[in-house]
Amino acid sequence: MIIAVDGPAASGKGTIARALASHYRLPYLDTGLLYRAVAANVARHDLDPAIEADAVAACDFDEALLDDPILRDDETGKRASIVSAHPLVRAALFHRQRRFANQPGGAVLDGRDIGTVIAPEADAKLFVKATPTIRARRRHSELRDRGSNVSMDKVLADIRARDQRDSMRSSAPLVAANDAALLDTSFLSIEAALKRAIELVERQVKLKAERARG
Repeated sequence: MIIAVDGPAASGKGTIARALASHYRLPYLDTGLLYRAVAANVARHDLDPAIEADAVAACDFDEALLDDPILRDDETGKRASIVSAHPLVRAALFHRQRRFANQPGGAVLDGRDIGTVIAPEADAKLFVKATPTIRARRRHSELRDRGSNVSMDKVLADIRARDQRDSMRSSAPLVAANDAALLDTSFLSIEAALKRAIELVERQVKLKAERARG
C-alpha cells in the first residue's frame, strides 16, 4: 500500500505521515529531507541556490547527509524551498523517490508533489493543510524551543513566501491531487488529526478495492 501525504510547511503532514507509517508498519520517507540535503550541499560548497546549475550540482550527496541535524535548520529550509523550484533538481531526485514508493509492500511518503507527481497511483492520498497563522505559530514554537529568537511576524512572512514559491513554481507546484482527501489540522489535536487521517486512508483504500472488483 502506498500512502501519499502532501501539504505546505508546518501543516502537520510530517507528523501524520510518520504516524501512519507506524500504524500500517510501512517504511517512511520525508521527501523534503532530500531537498534539504541539496540545500545543505549548496551551502557547504558555497554555491547559489537560485542558480539551477549550482543546485543540480549539489544533488549528488551521500546518504549519510540525510541524518545531519543541519537539515532541520531554518536557513536550510529556506534554501530548500529555493532549490526545489528548479525543474532539473526535481528531475534529479524523482527516481530516488519513485524507487522508495514502489518497494515491495508499499510505503508512506510526505512532501508537496507525492500524490500528483511521485506516486499518482497511490492507494491513499491526503492533502494536509492549516491556516498560515496557525502554521507560523507551530513553526515559531519549534524555533523557540531550539533557542531561536526569531519574531512571529518574520516566521509568518517566511511561511507565506514559501507557500507562494511552492505553489507558483513551474515544475510540480504545491497543489492537492484531484483525488486527495483534504485534512485541515488547524484546530485539531495531534491525536484527533491522526484518527481522522486513518479514517480517510481506510475509506480510500476500501473505495479503491471496490472499484477494482468492479
